[in-house]
Amino acid sequence: MLSAEEYSEVCVLWGQGWSISAIARHLDRDRKTIRAYLSGDRTVGVRVAPHDDFLRFIPYCQQRLDDDPHLQASALYTEVLELGYQRAYSTFTRALRRHVSRPHCAVCSRNSAQNSHVPLEEVYFDWVQLPNPPTDWNCGRTADLLMGALTRSGRWRAAIVGVKDLPHTVQAVDQVLRRLGGTGQRWLFDRTPPVCSQSGKSTTGFQEVATYYGATLAMRRKSDPPNPVVRAHRSAIHHWWATAAGDLGVLAAQGSLDCLAERSDGRRQRTGREVPILLPLPSKPFPARTCVQRRVDPDGLIQLEGNFYALPAELAGATVKVRRRLDEPHLAVTTTRGAVIACFDRAPEGAGRTVIASGHTITIERPARPTGTGPRACPAGKIRRPRSQAALAEAQALARHEGKHSMRTEAAQPLQGGAGPTITQSSQSERSSDGCRARLRHLSARTCHDRDLFRG
Repeated sequence: MLSAEEYSEVCVLWGQGWSISAIARHLDRDRKTIRAYLSGDRTVGVRVAPHDDFLRFIPYCQQRLDDDPHLQASALYTEVLELGYQRAYSTFTRALRRHVSRPHCAVCSRNSAQNSHVPLEEVYFDWVQLPNPPTDWNCGRTADLLMGALTRSGRWRAAIVGVKDLPHTVQAVDQVLRRLGGTGQRWLFDRTPPVCSQSGKSTTGFQEVATYYGATLAMRRKSDPPNPVVRAHRSAIHHWWATAAGDLGVLAAQGSLDCLAERSDGRRQRTGREVPILLPLPSKPFPARTCVQRRVDPDGLIQLEGNFYALPAELAGATVKVRRRLDEPHLAVTTTRGAVIACFDRAPEGAGRTVIASGHTITIERPARPTGTGPRACPAGKIRRPRSQAALAEAQALARHEGKHSMRTEAAQPLQGGAGPTITQSSQSERSSDGCRARLRHLSARTCHDRDLFRG
C-alpha cells in the first residue's frame, strides 16, 4: 500500500513522462501496484482485502447445513478438503461462522430455554371426581376431571375426561396444556392409573407422552404433604360443581369451567417477580388413538364432542365404536368387532354440525412411537444424514471449477526433485489386499498347528 507522499510522487513522475517500470524501480515497488493506483483501481490509505478462498464453498456448506442442522464442523471440513479447500481448520470455522448461518432447530431452542436462568414451571396434574353427572354424559355415577396447575404462578386449567384410560388421559393432558399456553419442565402426577402401574412406577406409554412434549415425569409419593395451591383449586371446582345446573351438557360445563379458571387467573396476578416461562408445545397432539362407544339414534346419527355424524338409516339402534388418532383430522366409525363402517372429517369441537361420511378411507393402526432419549437430547442430533442431491450438485460444480481435482480420489503430489514415488489409491488398495493375504496365511498355519497338537 502506498502512502500519501508516495502517491503524490508517483503522480508527479507520471506527469513528467516517466514509465510505470521506471517509477516502480525508483520507489522500489511492484509495477502492478503502481499501475493499480494510477488506473484508480486502488485508493490511497485503503488496504485491499485479502482473497478469501472460502467464498466459493459457501453454497455447498449452506446446502449441507440446510439438509442436516446438526452436522458437525469437523465433518463438513473433511468434505470441503476433498473438494479443494486448502486452509486450516481454525480459518474454516471462522469463515463458516461469518458467511454461513446454521438453520434453527425447535428442539434445541427448547433445550436452551431449559438451561436458561429464568425459572421454569412445573405442572401438577390432579384428578377430581364430579359426583352424579347428567345421564347424557354416559360416564356412570361419577365424572372424572383432570386439573393441571402451575406450581409457581398458580394458574390452572381443567378438562373433563369421558373415559379414564390412557388415550383419553393423553387427550385431556393436551387440552390442559394448550389452555395454559405451554408445558412445564416437569409433570407431577399421583400414583394412579393409567399414569402409574401397580408397582409404583410410571408406565412406558406415558413416559413416551412426556418425552413427546419435552417434559420429565415424576410421581408424587403418598407421604408428601398436599400442595395448598392445588387443594384450593380443588375446593373451587367442588364449589362450582355444587352450584352448577343439573342438566348442564359436557361442552357447556367445560366452557363454564374455563371461565372459572380465567377469573382465578385475574385474582392471582403477580407483580415485582420474575415470571416463570413455559416451554412451547408441538404443533400436533401426541398420536394416541381414542375409542368410544355410541348408540345410533332413530335418525341414524351419533353424537360426539357436540357434533352429529350421519350413518345409514338401517343402523338405527345399533351400537358402534368411534375411533380416531389425536393428530389426524379424521375419525372412523366401526362395529364392535372393529370393521370400518364409515369415515368422517372431524368437525371442530362444539360446532353443532351434522357431518356426512367422506369418500376417502383411512387405515386404523397403532400410533407411531416418537424417538428420542429425553427432553434434553435432540433426536435429530444423533442421525448422520448423507449428502442430498442439491449438495451433490454443489460438489460437482466445485469439482468442475477445480479442473484437475476429482471428487472421489485425488492423486498425491510427487516429492520435490522427483525422488519420491507417487502414492495413488490403487497402491493403497494393493497394500490392503497384501495384508489380507498375509493374515489368511497366518490363520491357516495356526489352524494346522492346533490340529497337530490335538492329534498328538
